Amino acid sequence: MKYASLFLLLLLPVPCLRGAEAPVFAAAIISRFETPEARQAVAVDGEFAYAINNANIIKLGQADGQVVMGWRSGGEAITHLDSGMVLDGTLYAAHSNYPDSPMANSIEVRRASNLNPVASVPVDASLGSLTWIDRHNGEWWAGFGNYDIIPDGQSQPYGGTSNTRVARLDDAFGIEQSWSLPQDLLARMRPMSNSGSSWGDDGYLYLTGHDHPEIYVMAVPASGEELLWVATVIVEGFNGQGIAWDRSGPERELWGIIRASNEILRIRMPPIAL
Repeated sequence: MKYASLFLLLLLPVPCLRGAEAPVFAAAIISRFETPEARQAVAVDGEFAYAINNANIIKLGQADGQVVMGWRSGGEAITHLDSGMVLDGTLYAAHSNYPDSPMANSIEVRRASNLNPVASVPVDASLGSLTWIDRHNGEWWAGFGNYDIIPDGQSQPYGGTSNTRVARLDDAFGIEQSWSLPQDLLARMRPMSNSGSSWGDDGYLYLTGHDHPEIYVMAVPASGEELLWVATVIVEGFNGQGIAWDRSGPERELWGIIRASNEILRIRMPPIAL
């Protein structure tokens, strides 16, 4: 394990390079630590971080990255955990059978205190492969990935990146309404899709892909079926995957991972002044 403070927060917007007139801001990685399980996402609850891999979750102290406990899939049919969030002591993890077909999704619910299972809730796969789950303003939200890649042994793209969707869910995790992403943004994600997302306390949805050091700031339109791409935040050294806002305090801190180096990142985010 290693833990180091790095860089300073950059607050000023820089010239727009991505998206139709969407301003670009810069953030900075302020600390990091290594754990082999940092492969898909990280969830946080103020004191602990939860590194999420395909079929296991490790709970670590935020301050030093020391392992507190872990869980690994045994008899459960867990194949591809993709992201997670913690709410009121409960960890909700988005799960799918990616890259198998036909698609199948579930939300794996576990106690954050001991990682013991609470429930496994099936989720409709008609919109795609479930990649993230979050709670905002008393409602559930989720992302459904679709990909231009053709999985081994299959002959068709896995849903097609253009079909990526963000949806609002009811309390039983049924789909109520969904939105597409702008074509310019989908072009940034190809051949992959939307990997992670987390609602900020500023009312914007912060969304990631799989490859670029970018976090996309999105807004839900008053009408229409396409989310609005309002800004981009650059995080040098980052490359997408599952993210989570730390909602325990006033600081604008977002957590993410670097898949290639198995690192968990604490990111100081700039205010999005539009």
